[in-house]
Amino acid sequence: MNPIRRMLVTGGCGFIGSMFIKLELEAHPDRHVVNLDKLTYAGNLENLASVASDPRYQFVRGDIADRDLVGKLIGEGGFDAVVNFAAESHVDRSLLDSGPFIQTNVIGTQVLLDASRQAKVSRYLQVSTDEVYGSLGPTGFFTEETPLAPNSPYSASKAAADLLVRAYCHSFDFPGIITRCSNNYGPYQFPEKLIPLFISNALADQPLPVYGTGLNVRDWIHVTDHCRGISAALRNGRGGEVYNFGGRQEKTNLEITHLLLQHLRKPASLIKHVTDRPGHDQRYAIDCTKAETQLAWKPEVPFEQGLRDTIDWYRQHAPWVQHIKSGDYLKYYSEQYGSRLSS
Repeated sequence: MNPIRRMLVTGGCGFIGSMFIKLELEAHPDRHVVNLDKLTYAGNLENLASVASDPRYQFVRGDIADRDLVGKLIGEGGFDAVVNFAAESHVDRSLLDSGPFIQTNVIGTQVLLDASRQAKVSRYLQVSTDEVYGSLGPTGFFTEETPLAPNSPYSASKAAADLLVRAYCHSFDFPGIITRCSNNYGPYQFPEKLIPLFISNALADQPLPVYGTGLNVRDWIHVTDHCRGISAALRNGRGGEVYNFGGRQEKTNLEITHLLLQHLRKPASLIKHVTDRPGHDQRYAIDCTKAETQLAWKPEVPFEQGLRDTIDWYRQHAPWVQHIKSGDYLKYYSEQYGSRLSS
């Protein structure tokens, strides 16, 4: 397989995409990365300030669903690989309006696939989620063979995108790889997600809105471990294959909440249970044996250490958080939680 010299990363201004770009540029001195990002609410150029002046890095503002833009960019870019992080990614927002999720996650993926196939890109990687598998009972794990059973508009749109990649691999011998990951955490995560939301709220002595009983279980993985997995899949993965990444760290949402309060030395009285969201999946858990055996990858960041580091990062980057938690975010937060607080 030819080495990767030029790479297109879509959605690279988001939480995971920006970390991936920084790690790739750090690990590969000969790597050139073009970042295509629409800069929606979750895309932040500040996430990539450390590489903005690097001559190996280029930013292009645009929508992956823009066929003309994407066709020209990939057609003329000479890319060895395309990595698609671009997605509307929050379940709660998909319950309010699924339209943007279909447009970006499904139509956008189809546009990228067509352009990549036309340009004969040698590697295409679709970054997906364990949520496409649905919900688990108290035992068992998701494997790459688990049937897809998405339960939210968000996860349904991601499952549709995965199936498009699968179909292109089967129909056209397209060199597509799908990766699915459990819940990420770490620096630069947009504060609508549980861990950064609760850290920033607790630091400001604001309520921590826990859905329902808080006993929903998630498997947590540090964002750097996830990015290392994607890099390993690009190097060692086989076209047409799916690879799961997980941290082997199952925690209930309430456990996470109490851990955060303990680290921050804040009172449990900040916990406010709110009406559960519709169709809230009970448990996710990933079996990442395939990635460990075939990609020479494994999660390396211990959860307790990763959580402490994440808390420290948010403490030290208060201006970043304040800049994010303003304007449209405040309107969304009020709509999402304001009427759901229960005593």
